[in-house]
Amino acid sequence: MSLSAGRSSILFATDGSQGSSTAEAYAFALARSWSASLTVLHVLEFPSGLDPENPVNRLYLAELMKQATQELVELKARAADRGISAETKIATGIPSEEVLAAATGEEPDLIVVGTRGKTGLAHVLLGSTAERIIRTAPCPVLAVRAERYVEERAGGARHNPSDIQRILVPIDFSDCSLDALEYGALVAQRSKASIRILHVLEPVSYGLDFTLPHPAKRDADRTAITRRLSDLTAALTSSGLASDFVISGGLPADSILNAAVAPDVGLIVMGTHGRRGLSHALFGSVAEFVLRKASCPVLTVRSPKFHPGHRPVLGRPSMPNNV
Repeated sequence: MSLSAGRSSILFATDGSQGSSTAEAYAFALARSWSASLTVLHVLEFPSGLDPENPVNRLYLAELMKQATQELVELKARAADRGISAETKIATGIPSEEVLAAATGEEPDLIVVGTRGKTGLAHVLLGSTAERIIRTAPCPVLAVRAERYVEERAGGARHNPSDIQRILVPIDFSDCSLDALEYGALVAQRSKASIRILHVLEPVSYGLDFTLPHPAKRDADRTAITRRLSDLTAALTSSGLASDFVISGGLPADSILNAAVAPDVGLIVMGTHGRRGLSHALFGSVAEFVLRKASCPVLTVRSPKFHPGHRPVLGRPSMPNNV
């Protein structure tokens, strides 16, 4: 059964840096496995307020344009070698704004972006380009760290973007996390991967009267959670997707990162806000922490996009459609 009909499209934002080079491999792999069209956008960073007609600025932009044009020619050749037809574009301005403008105009199913650019900020560009894109993008965003992940796992295993075996989807049963699971099922089908659902039981806290919850209630809650996870797994299995679930205890971000260390997990798919009611504009501390520390790419789902005719795997009464 097909989870979604219609031709997919991917927007890959690049600046020619090492981070973008790593993300390029994932953009190519997804374009092939999804049979998706690929648009590559290179943004010439030019702060607003500066005069582009100023002689010095004109020389600066001309040099950037020359370099970007050459990089895109080489990228297009690499894509062609892999049987991928890529459309390339160059924009000038603030990178996050230009990427978001292109996403609004192109209406892609997915944005792929590297999380370390030429600015050399530590870890990732959270607080800058990548964060602004993730916060307000009209579709899911795949954030790929610049590192090649050579020594991230036991035995020095390397992540292979063309062979994602298992997708980890953390859920807390909020609408946002269930949207992420629905989108994760779509990605798993297209990538021929399995899904592992993760639910984190956070540490027990004292009530207002300084008493701990009764053990019987804790046991009942865990039983109810296990039943819900079993139902979700069964729904995925009935759609032809191999799946299982794990219940972990501890802090959500730490538990997600620990689960992602499993040798066969090649991608995390997660919502950017959950049941705690965090504003979608706030981005969410758990998703932010995971993005900073995860050893594999993280696909964040704020606005899931499904083609007309998409049949929800989870069977919920209402599914967001390109919102």
